[in-house]
Amino acid sequence: MKRFVFPGSFDPITLGHLDIIQRALIICDELIIAIGENSDKKNLFSLNERINFISKSISSKPRAKILSYSGLTTNFCKEVKASAIIRGIRSAIDFEFEKNIAEINRKLTGIETLFFLSDSK
Repeated sequence: MKRFVFPGSFDPITLGHLDIIQRALIICDELIIAIGENSDKKNLFSLNERINFISKSISSKPRAKILSYSGLTTNFCKEVKASAIIRGIRSAIDFEFEKNIAEINRKLTGIETLFFLSDSK
């Protein structure tokens, strides 16, 4: 089973996030939308509100599920037995930042990162 994790704060979930979710579901069996909890970050919406927003947005996608986590994303991926992390790329700056993290994650944990270019719309 190909289980992927799409991590983020999703504060709030956007059309860009939904586009990436739809496209990721084409290539995996299960997609975990992982809401990262960071006590140092001031969120616009509470965790429960974000879960509710996402639930309503993905109700027609039974192979997608929502979980929250704290700590390292790679540790969470190991816990849920995910083989890849999904990341959206909006710009060259995003790519450079994400590329460095992806290389470290792969070297240290063996977890691959799959990049999706954001839709220009």
